[in-house]
Amino acid sequence: MQSIDRAMTIIGILLRHSPENKLTISELAGETELPVSTLHRILKAMIKHRMIEQDERTKQYGIGSIWLEYGLLIYDTMDYVSQMRPVLENLMKELQESVYLYKPMGDESMIIERIDDTSSAIRVYDKIGLRIPMDISAANHAMLAFMAPDEKDACVRRLLPENDQAAFLNYLREVREKGYAESDNERIEGTTSIAAPITSLNGDVYGAVGIRVINFNLNAARRQLLAREVTAAAGKITGTFGHHQLN
Repeated sequence: MQSIDRAMTIIGILLRHSPENKLTISELAGETELPVSTLHRILKAMIKHRMIEQDERTKQYGIGSIWLEYGLLIYDTMDYVSQMRPVLENLMKELQESVYLYKPMGDESMIIERIDDTSSAIRVYDKIGLRIPMDISAANHAMLAFMAPDEKDACVRRLLPENDQAAFLNYLREVREKGYAESDNERIEGTTSIAAPITSLNGDVYGAVGIRVINFNLNAARRQLLAREVTAAAGKITGTFGHHQLN
């Protein structure tokens, strides 16, 4: 188990660096606090299984190709994403903003789809596969607000200090009344996120549709339009696919 923990720690470190900034074994040793000799054995095994790759010229390490293969295999099984894509694409075209699809995973959510708007000269993107704690971001607030009370309360207790829980739960009640959530400058300064939940016909939360916009020229009328269209798109997905679970 220790070897698995160490390997996944290395993967996490490499993922925080772009492909252009691979790491040397000395840099990895510094971040993992492992002896170089121990690290070398782990890296050799990881290369064998294509978990990581080593540049023959620079001897630096980066993420291996096996993760892309696994990701594509899993993505191909997510048929509901392809079925929802027309709704997301229409929303992107209508708003001229990039659109995201989120899926709750315990105390986090994951971005599982992104439809990019390429018409704007200024764009801020979150990566597909990004995990976000459930107490952060409009999409997560929208999903939490519509979860069953026991599930929502348990998640809030795990993520927030006791003194902050009551105010946050009150905020989630307001989100539920509106039907969508908004957050300003929460994760990225100068941006606003707006999201609405996707639920089953029985009310179970399966995901969320969201957008992130540059807010330097976001007026009240535009904000209302964005919220209305995002909520409508989430409602359309719920109405069309709400009898399926997003596995």
